This record gives sequence, C-alpha cells and structure tokens, in this order.
Amino acid sequence: MPIRKLPDAPPSIHLLGPTIFLVALGVGMGESYMWPRLVLLFGPEIRWLFLIGVTLQAFVMLEMSRYAMATGESIFFGAARVFKPLMWFFFLTAILVYIWPGHLSAGASAFERVTGIPWQATAVAGMLLVGVVFTLAKVVYNLLETVLSICIGLLVVGTAVVAAMVGSFADLTSTITGMFAFGYVPDEALTAEWFPVIVGALAFAGPSGMQQMWYTLHLRDKGAGMGAHIPRIRGLVNADEQESMPSRGFMFDTEDPEEMKKWKGWRRWVTYDALVMFWGITMLVTISFTVLAQASVRYDPGVADLLRAGDRDAALDAMAGSFAAAGSPILGTVFFCFIALIGLNATLGLFDSFSRGQADMTFFFVPGAKRFSISQLYAFFLWGLILFGILVLLFGPADGPAAILDTLAFLSSFAMGAYCVTLLLVNNLTLPKPIRPNIFQNVVLALAAVFYLGALFYSLFAFGVVLD
Repeated sequence: MPIRKLPDAPPSIHLLGPTIFLVALGVGMGESYMWPRLVLLFGPEIRWLFLIGVTLQAFVMLEMSRYAMATGESIFFGAARVFKPLMWFFFLTAILVYIWPGHLSAGASAFERVTGIPWQATAVAGMLLVGVVFTLAKVVYNLLETVLSICIGLLVVGTAVVAAMVGSFADLTSTITGMFAFGYVPDEALTAEWFPVIVGALAFAGPSGMQQMWYTLHLRDKGAGMGAHIPRIRGLVNADEQESMPSRGFMFDTEDPEEMKKWKGWRRWVTYDALVMFWGITMLVTISFTVLAQASVRYDPGVADLLRAGDRDAALDAMAGSFAAAGSPILGTVFFCFIALIGLNATLGLFDSFSRGQADMTFFFVPGAKRFSISQLYAFFLWGLILFGILVLLFGPADGPAAILDTLAFLSSFAMGAYCVTLLLVNNLTLPKPIRPNIFQNVVLALAAVFYLGALFYSLFAFGVVLD
C-alpha cells in the first residue's frame, strides 16, 4: 500500500462516533424482545449467556477496528487480500441474511398496538421514508450519526425511567446476579423448540451477523485512522459531488516512533468506544428491559405459558401491561412507542450498513462497476433492499415480525463465526508485525468463532433443526 501520514488521534473520551451505529444495532430487538422472552421462560440466570455474547462482541469490535484504522480499507477488502472467494462469501451471506425486514416489522408491530394501523402498512411506509432520507442526505454518515445519537439518548433514558417505575430492587438484584450464573442451562432450554432460539439470541447479544464488519466502513467515513484519506459516501441527489475513490487503502510507517505514538492514540480512542459506549450502553439498556420482564410476571403470571404455547408476542404484551399497571394505561402505549423506536433505530443502521458493504465490494471487485461512483452503487443497493423488503412484507412466507426476527437471528450466528475466522486471517497475515494482534487477542477471537459456530452446529446435529 502507498505510505501516508497517520492523522493525530482525537481525545479518548468522547460522546459521538461510529460506535453509535453498533449501539443502534446492538440495542435492538435482541435486547428488547428476544432476551426478555428467554428471561420470562428460564429466569434471569439465563443472562450469563448474554454477558458472554456482548463481551465477545466488544473484543471483536476492537479487532475489526484494527485493520480499518490501519489501512482505510473495509474488512471485506482485507478478506479479498487473503482469499477473494472469502469476500464473495460475505457478499452472498449479506444478501441471504439481511434482505429480510425483521427489525422494522417488529417495531411496526408494536406501533400497530398503539394506533391500530396494520404493521405491514407502517413497515412499508417506514422503509420508503428511510430511502428518501438517505437519498437526499448530503453526507449519509453525518445525518445518521446525529439522528441515531438522539434516538439512542431517548432510549437509554427512557428505558431506565421505565425500569425504575415498574421494577423493584429485588428485580434489579436478580438481573445483575443472573449475569454471573455461569453454566446455568435448564433442561427445557436444551430442546429442539428453544435451543435454536437461544442460538439466535446469542447472535443478537449486541450487533448481530455482519454488523461488526460494516462497522469498518463507518470508521472509514468517520475518518478514523487512515480512513481520513478515503472519500465519504453521499446521498444519491449529491452523488455528483463524490470525490474519486482510490483503488486501495494506505498504510502508515510502522517503523516511525511518532506514527506509532499516534497509532496508540487511535487504539485508546476505539477502546473507549468498545468498553464504555458500546458495552456499557448495551448492558444498561438490557438491564432495564430484564427488570421490566421480571416485573411483568407479577402482573401476568401466565405469560410463560403463552410463550410455550407459541404466542411470540406475549412477552411484549406482558411488559406493556406491567408498565401500564404501574401508572396509567397510557404508559403501556409509551412502552410500545419505545419498541417502535428501537425498530426504527435498527432499520436505519441496517439499511445503511448493508448498502455500504455491498457497494464497497461491488465497486472494488466487480468488473466495470467503477463507471459508477460508490454513492450511486450505495443508492442501488439501498433501494433494491427496500423494494425486496416491501415484497416480503406484502407477499412473503414469514409468519409475522417475530418469525422474521427468529430466522434473521439464527442465520446471523453463522456469519459471526465466519467473520471471527476471517479477522484472524486478515489481521495476522496482512498487517505489519508491530500492529498485529497479540496472542491473547487472537485466542479470544478463536474462542468467539468456536462459541458461535459450535452453538449453531450443535443445534443442527443434536436436534436436526436450524430453526423451529
């Protein structure tokens, strides 16, 4: 790669940055829907699996950032440097997993309970709105960082207030201690009915599937590390202003002490993001939802039986009921508005991220694609995703939002195991030795790969199913 200067690192402690995309995707339907459902069935002790999942993802986030900040390239480009078919595997996996509009449809389902408007209509309108907003944006990243920061702020404060109103100190205590009940797995959890759901929930403990890989593209548009030398994606209306994209990334001089000093500053910056902004906020919101789930049992003791009988929406109904019982019926409406907001957050992040990733791989590796700007390719994939999502919502085979989410979550586990293996290869084979991961970081990544793929294949071979 051509050698260029590494920009000076910003202060380590900060509020806004590319991690807001991972938080928006991480604090999504897994934390508000899938894990509360498991808590209602198996108790708060099942949350030790969540703790492991979200902690592994914080480590993965740090390793994803390593290659992106050192080169200005996405992890997809890094995968192509190691073995080009590996990159095409993720190109196809993204299409298989993320064309299904699960997050928005689940949020729309909650909105239906508030307004009576059919969830399909709201979801379709939401997707069209997202497409128009992204198309009109001057710089897509700037718009999303601002909007998601506001939404996440509302969500963090709102869920904490909800939990304080509805829950008790005993609920909070059992929620926290449950995170350390390592090894607790009730017999019912090891059945063909529920184990695949747990595998999906593990993938949804934080950002699921390929969202960590897309994070490398948000780092680039933020100008983190060598990403400062790469142009940013613009909305289709402003695509003509797109600067020419270089054919590859750049590298800084790892033998220069001053450059290495700046590199350590960037590592401190992203470590703060991983441990405080990502891990901390995700845990805070999920603690609030777990407290709410436990409180809902007192108001609706039969909710677990409804879940076992196949009523996927019983958990949300019970939590809304407990919130309403703590104050007034209007508070139940407020709860569903929070769920709708979570669905919108995740959709904004997912639609942008999917379009970025596919546009990046297409621009650099599809012959003839460079006749278009990367902003035009971004718009192509964005609107293709929207149109397919509308067709699925109106005519698709999925049995409502919950079924779409369960399918999406389970497929994500495979992608996560695969990207952990990819990270090990890319960071250890392509980066200069002074900035490669150490033994501990490599071992954690290897364990993460075993964790996700092991759970997936155990479900497949032990129960003969990937999703019930």
